[in-house]
Amino acid sequence: MQFRQKALSKLQSPEEIDLPVRFARPQGLLVLTVTVLAMAAAAVWAVTGSVSSTLAAPGILTHGQGSYVLQSPVAGQVTGVLAQEGDHLAADAPLVKVRTAQGDTVVRTVAAGRVTALVATIGSVVRAGSDVAAVERVATEDAPLVAMVYVPADHGATVPVGASVDLTVQSVPTQQYGVLRGRVKAVGRTAQTRQRISAFLGNSQLAEQFSRQGQPVAVLVQLERSSSTPTGYAWSTSKGPAYGIDSMTLVNASIHLAEEHPIDWLLP
Repeated sequence: MQFRQKALSKLQSPEEIDLPVRFARPQGLLVLTVTVLAMAAAAVWAVTGSVSSTLAAPGILTHGQGSYVLQSPVAGQVTGVLAQEGDHLAADAPLVKVRTAQGDTVVRTVAAGRVTALVATIGSVVRAGSDVAAVERVATEDAPLVAMVYVPADHGATVPVGASVDLTVQSVPTQQYGVLRGRVKAVGRTAQTRQRISAFLGNSQLAEQFSRQGQPVAVLVQLERSSSTPTGYAWSTSKGPAYGIDSMTLVNASIHLAEEHPIDWLLP
């Protein structure tokens, strides 16, 4: 009760009523000013600024025409392998010789291309329908390479045609020679099944690797050409490697997506 009487007496006879009221200290005004300026700068950046993002995905260098698996039409023993991996063969070129009870049979290529894998070896026994080789379709030895990149299906719609792509080539030391440059030429409309990837690449193991996270979308990347490098393609370094790069070489792609304004993240 004593406290209440003192409070009432204080209201009846206020003291120091003529002194000015201090609303904020100078330090507080400085903090308030800095905060307002920072918020204004953030608002301007959110509207006028841009942020770029990248999408990482695995891929492989090819000639873009697909591959096929060559099978033996007969059962017998392989007595001759008439080509080596990496050879470019014309259509109907002899590849493997198989001895049967009826005589020798020569297994020939179906279409012109590059031998990417040889399964048959001299002395091995094959059955009718056994795989003997994988051949990548390519018309000429100097046909340009492309990269086939397999992007998760739920990210396929975010990849724009014309986007720049950095390709880390498995057989090329990145720290020494940098990355291969390219641009998105086409984006697949439907997801690729494992069987479809296997049929295109002629390799079931690669198909399983690229579809490990689900059915992907195929993104075709055209490599940038350069007459000043030994490979004939543009690299992030001035020269790139001094040796050539072959098809069916694995790559890791970093696709540069379209730039966005930060305010777009807040808008529905």
